[in-house]
Amino acid sequence: MITRYSTILVTLCLMTAAEGLVASAAAQQSPASWVVPRTPDGHPDLQGNWTNVTLTPFERPEDQESPVITLEEVQERQGDAEDLIVRRAQPSDPDRPAPPPGEVSRCRPSRESPTGSTATDTGCGYNYVYFERGTNIAIVNGEFRSSLLTNPSDGRLPALTPEGERRVAAYRATREPFEQYDHPELRPLAERCVLFGGPGPPILPINVYNSNYRIVQTADHLMIMSEMIHDTRIIRIGEPNPIPEDVRPWFGDSWGRWEGDALVVETTNINPKQSLRGVPPSKDMTVTERFTRVGEEAILYEFTVDDPTTYSSPWGGEIPFKPLNDRVYEYACHEGNYALSAVLSGARYQERLEAQEKSDSR
Repeated sequence: MITRYSTILVTLCLMTAAEGLVASAAAQQSPASWVVPRTPDGHPDLQGNWTNVTLTPFERPEDQESPVITLEEVQERQGDAEDLIVRRAQPSDPDRPAPPPGEVSRCRPSRESPTGSTATDTGCGYNYVYFERGTNIAIVNGEFRSSLLTNPSDGRLPALTPEGERRVAAYRATREPFEQYDHPELRPLAERCVLFGGPGPPILPINVYNSNYRIVQTADHLMIMSEMIHDTRIIRIGEPNPIPEDVRPWFGDSWGRWEGDALVVETTNINPKQSLRGVPPSKDMTVTERFTRVGEEAILYEFTVDDPTTYSSPWGGEIPFKPLNDRVYEYACHEGNYALSAVLSGARYQERLEAQEKSDSR
């Protein structure tokens, strides 16, 4: 009887969870009675604190054919994420050994990271206390998405052109003869608190923590402030007045225009050091974004990256923004941060040891 009742209880819990997921998907659809909130100048109001954190991967897994996943898959993935958070948020053993070198190397920047830095389940942190990678699959048009990237249709980044491969190789070669973590000016921009890429373009989930944004809107400007190292991007709205081609600021030169109820933003002049998923942009890169208020608790964010010098075809995707329902806090970044000086001191110590060994062997 205990087994029978346990089975019934589990079934009821699964039914309740499934009903909740269906309700979440339905909530993303605007009811017929919903009216788009507007600013005094008559345009849709995008203001507020928003988040795009999600479990949905940027690219579609190779073993996943459909752009949409089933309710059962959603339940499994979201359950696994919640279990991982509980398991990895337990107090750490202060006497445990350092992780193996192979695990530490997985923290190195890669094309799989939107900002050039990443943290994995092991080897990058003692536990999950400070991580905030979300527990929900992204919902767009009532569908549970298998990837944020939707173009090309396979949900995968297009191949680099020969010129793109050449520039990526040259970009990586600039670190020689140093390793990236041995020299202060070669360390990642995010670690140096220069840039994390939060406000884009494009605006991709950070997948570590703080995928949160504050949007402030006026008749002729839109400001997007990212909680991650407080990067702030200012988009001018109106007839474009482009800056000179050789001026390449962080976040590029962004100009917005209203197409019906969608704010369309085109960005050029992106700084060549502002790599996108580990790939430096060419001078020809253009990013087009669309911000559409689709519900009381949803902004649909769409983007397209067009860089024919670097990629074999344009690519882009769709990401839902949900209300944060919390504050966006100051991210002090370097305040009280001794890591940089400590790691560089360690690198210089290793160099002295190597020099001493060579001297002793003579």
